[in-house]
Amino acid sequence: MRVLVLGSGGREHALIRSLAQDPDVTALHCAPGNAGTGALADNHVLDPTDPVAVVELAQRLAVQLVVIGPEAPLVAGVGDALRRAGLLCFGPDAAAARIEGSKAFAKEIMAAAGVPTADSRVCESTDGVNAALDAFGPPYVVKDDGLAAGKGVVVTEDRAIAARHAAQCERVVIEEFLDGPEVSLFALTDGTTVVPLLPAQDFKRAYNDDQGPNTGGMGAYTPLPWAPAGLVDEVVQTIIQPTVDELRRRETPYTGVLYAGLALTSKGVRVIEFNARFGDPETQVVLDRLATPLGSLLQACAVGGLGSAPALEWRPGAAVTVVVAAENYPGRPTVGDPIAGLEEADAVEGAYVLHAGTKLERGLPVSAGGRVLDVVGTGPDLAAARAAAYTAAERIRLRGAHYRTDIAAKV
Repeated sequence: MRVLVLGSGGREHALIRSLAQDPDVTALHCAPGNAGTGALADNHVLDPTDPVAVVELAQRLAVQLVVIGPEAPLVAGVGDALRRAGLLCFGPDAAAARIEGSKAFAKEIMAAAGVPTADSRVCESTDGVNAALDAFGPPYVVKDDGLAAGKGVVVTEDRAIAARHAAQCERVVIEEFLDGPEVSLFALTDGTTVVPLLPAQDFKRAYNDDQGPNTGGMGAYTPLPWAPAGLVDEVVQTIIQPTVDELRRRETPYTGVLYAGLALTSKGVRVIEFNARFGDPETQVVLDRLATPLGSLLQACAVGGLGSAPALEWRPGAAVTVVVAAENYPGRPTVGDPIAGLEEADAVEGAYVLHAGTKLERGLPVSAGGRVLDVVGTGPDLAAARAAAYTAAERIRLRGAHYRTDIAAKV
């Protein structure tokens, strides 16, 4: 099978790494890719949100499956264009991808499907924002209705900060705060059948002890030894399957992976948000544990054959990923700095490095984004996996870089 992966982040490097281990995958391409994906796949310079360019590249390479990594190409209709051209695609069409592209649309779907989530209001005026902030009170939860690269949500006790964030957005969803620990769950679907992956937990705040601004994610781990028994089955039955069924009922069937960000509240499981693709950096740890060949699994979703696919197999043990971020992230990151110590980090037993915001200059890797690297540690348990990840992270040298030192520490 010849596969093209769209995207250039750590999630895409994790996908490429897993696909490279599938004996049925005979050729791998990535567009645009990064310094790490280029070691396993042929990188191609391309705007992944350009449907015409993506279709032309897929046809020229004669690929048999296109895997869309980021959310922007999905919302831009790249999946639609590929299917119209008769190409297999893993990832939903634009209409179904609105479940991530619009927080208000996601709330509409959840209400219609009876999916438990936070009470909310959609606001498009200052008066509406003030009324919603009054109604829900602190902590204030204000979400940009559109795509914001994982940084469109503000959770704060400070009303002025909440109001300022709302004023910067054309349309916002303001909702009640959900208490309890958070869980990320991915589920593969062909539009009818749903197959859940391992749950994971990520860390959104920039600094230790969940301090600082929201980011795209600073680390993650799996498994979750503290998760309630039967949690995955409950989420599939009450959240994922009803959502997939509702989208199909609306004649916008969802094909790909549906990410559910969940809060385990005192009143039960509630949806914080949906994403229309693999989350980052949870993908890095979840795919590390997956023993089932990834290519055939994604292809089964694309052709509507997930119901007849064999049960998933998982590697024993645990995985922890630590994000090495550039100076100033999550503000305007410093880019173009050389990265050293990658070979030393990869030499740590049980650890390896995935590239996220990197590129090659004169054949050497340099930083090219806010989240530069994902350092993955594995082991028989979370303590061993965490130790491997941090031992490797300490060997990376990047001027001004920072990372959290408390990923998976409490568990």
